[in-house]
Amino acid sequence: MFNFFEQPWTLLGAAVIVLFGVLTFRSVWPEKFKPRHWLLPLSVAALGFALDYLVKTDREKLNAIIDAVVKAVQEEDCATIDAAVADDYRDSFHAAKPDLAAHCRRTLPGLLVAKNTMRACLLQISPPTAKATIFTTTTFEQNSWVSQDYKSFLFFKGELLFRKQPDNSWLITRINPLEVDKQPINWREIHYSN
Repeated sequence: MFNFFEQPWTLLGAAVIVLFGVLTFRSVWPEKFKPRHWLLPLSVAALGFALDYLVKTDREKLNAIIDAVVKAVQEEDCATIDAAVADDYRDSFHAAKPDLAAHCRRTLPGLLVAKNTMRACLLQISPPTAKATIFTTTTFEQNSWVSQDYKSFLFFKGELLFRKQPDNSWLITRINPLEVDKQPINWREIHYSN
């Protein structure tokens, strides 16, 4: 569904139409044209960018959380991941949010991720819930046990479930690892092996 606040292009298109209107007005009635008339299309274009910047849609909020979590894995930043997770978090392996946080603190520092790149994100929003299927390429440092025992990069597919909070923010309520290099995986197989 089209959401006007997710992009400024509609108002930029309107600004071009207004510009053509101003140019037509200027050519038909040159004696009535004033320099301030140029402000009209500029104002419409500025309004488009201002609305895009000031109003954060659910999609933009969710994308910001997903990007922050992907970057946090690269930087081994468990605090950022913890901040993005809801207090009522639970999945097939972790009974509660503290279990996920402990797993994160045990696993991430040993992985030595050099780069974690988002390849694609399929986002389905139906407030108050949302689901994101993410596809990443994770590259490991050469001295990482993953690089030495397996290979230097992995393709990862995972699912993140979100719930909208009373303050209109979004938090992760469940993380499901789905595939690594096109092979099915689950939480029990994700651990620090060194």
